Amino acid sequence: MDQSRKWWILSVTSLGSLLSALNFSTLIIALPDLLKGLQASLLQAMWVMLSYMVAQTVMVLMAGSLADRFGRKRLYIAGMLLFTVVSLVAGFATNAPVLIIFRILQGVGGAMVMANSTAIVADAFKKEELGRALGINIMVVAVGQIIGPVLGGWLTTAYGWEWTFWFNVPFGILGVVWGIKTMGLKDEKIAAPKSGGLDRGGIVTYVISITGLLIALTWGPIESWSSPVVWICGLVFVVLFPVFLRCEQRHPNALLHLPLFLNRTFTFGIISATLNAIARMGIMFMLIFYLQGALEKDALVAGIMTIPLAAGMLVVSPLAGSLGDKYGETAPATVGLFLNIFGMAGLALDTAISTPFWHLAVYMTIISIGSGLFNSPNSSSIMNAAGAQYRGEASGIRSLTTNMGMMLSIAFSMPIVTHSIPHEAMLAIFSGTQVGMNGDHSALTGFISGLHAVFWFMAALMALATVLSYLRTNKRPQALGTSMHHK
Repeated sequence: MDQSRKWWILSVTSLGSLLSALNFSTLIIALPDLLKGLQASLLQAMWVMLSYMVAQTVMVLMAGSLADRFGRKRLYIAGMLLFTVVSLVAGFATNAPVLIIFRILQGVGGAMVMANSTAIVADAFKKEELGRALGINIMVVAVGQIIGPVLGGWLTTAYGWEWTFWFNVPFGILGVVWGIKTMGLKDEKIAAPKSGGLDRGGIVTYVISITGLLIALTWGPIESWSSPVVWICGLVFVVLFPVFLRCEQRHPNALLHLPLFLNRTFTFGIISATLNAIARMGIMFMLIFYLQGALEKDALVAGIMTIPLAAGMLVVSPLAGSLGDKYGETAPATVGLFLNIFGMAGLALDTAISTPFWHLAVYMTIISIGSGLFNSPNSSSIMNAAGAQYRGEASGIRSLTTNMGMMLSIAFSMPIVTHSIPHEAMLAIFSGTQVGMNGDHSALTGFISGLHAVFWFMAALMALATVLSYLRTNKRPQALGTSMHHK
C-alpha cells in the first residue's frame, strides 16, 4: 500500500469515530428538550439514550465476525450509510417509542462502523506504525467528547432536539462518499468460505443472551432490581450464554473464535480495557450527578466542566501510540492505568460541596492522561495478538467488552446514588430535567459519601487492571491469527 493511501483510510475511520463520540455526548444535553418535545416519560427518555448503546453492544461482535468473511470495508460503509439514513429519519420521530426503534437501528449501523474501524486501520498500517495510527483515532474520539456537550447545547437551544440527529447527515454522506473513494469496496483480506455454513445457533443464542443481560443491567437501575423484567432477562442470559459458548466450541465457522482467549496478551488486554471502561464511565457518570445534583449546574455547564476528562487523551493518545510502537505496548498501557489510580483516589479523598473546581480539573486531567497513555497501545497490542486472520473479530470483541463495561458502570453506580437520592429525583437529575436536590441536605450528605465509595471502588478496579496489563507479555511470538485455525 502506498504511503499516502493509508493516511486517507485513517481519515475515513477517524470520521466514523468522531460521529460515534458526538452521537452520545450531544444527546445527553438534548434530553430535557426531547422529553418536552415528545411528551416522553423519564424511562422513555433514558431508553432513547441507552437503546443505541444496547443495540451497538449486541451487534458489534457479529459485525466484526461477519466482516472477516464478507469484507470489512463493505460492512463499514454499509454501517455508515445505515447510520446516516436513520439519523435523518430519527429527527422526524413524533413519539418516544418510534425514536427508540430508530435509535436501535442507528446502533446497528454504529456497530458495523465501530467493529471494523480498528481492523481496517490494522490492515492498512504496518505493525510498528499501528499504535500511532490508533492514537490518532482515539484523539479524534476525545475531540468528539469535548465538543459534543457544547455542540448539543447550541443545536438544542438554537434549533431544537431534532438537530442533534440531523447534524449527523452531511457528515455521514461525506463519510460514505469519502470511504468509497478512499478505500473502495474490495477487501484484500476476506477469509475463504469454510464448510459448515453460518453459525446460526451461535448467532441466535448470542443475540438473545446478550440482549437479556443488557436489558437487565439497564432496566434494574432505572426501574427496579426486583422487577420481573430484570429477573427474566437475567435468567435468559444465565441459561443461554453457556449454550452459546458450547455452540462456539463445536461449529467450524464459530461467531466467536474461543482459542483467541488462550493468548495471554489478547485476554489480559481485553480485560484491562473492560475494567478501564467501567471505571472511566463510572467516574463520568458520578461527576455529572455531582455537578448537576450537588453543585446545581445545568446540563450544558456540567458537560463543559467535564472537558478535562477528555483533554489529556487529545494530547497524549498519538504520543502514547508512537511510544508503544517504539518500546512495546505493555509499558505505556500499564503506566496509563497506574496514573488512573491516583486520579481516582484524588477524587475519592477531595470531592466535597466546597471543593474548588481546579482540584477536580487536576484529577480529571490525570485520569484523561492515563486513559490516553493506555488506549492506543492496548488496542494495538490486542490487534497484533489476534493477527490478520481474526482482526475483525478481535476489534468486535474489544468494542463489545468496552461497551459492556460502560453498561456495568451504570449498573454499579446507580444503586449507590439511589441509596441517598429519591429514585425519581435521580432520573430527573441524570436526564437534565431537574437541577439540584431541592435543598435536601441529608440526601446531599449521603450522596457525597456514596460518591467517595464509587471513586474508591473504581480506583481498586484500576489497580487490578494495572497488574493484568503488566502481566500481559506473552512469550509466544506468533499471533493467534497466523498460528491457529478452527478445529
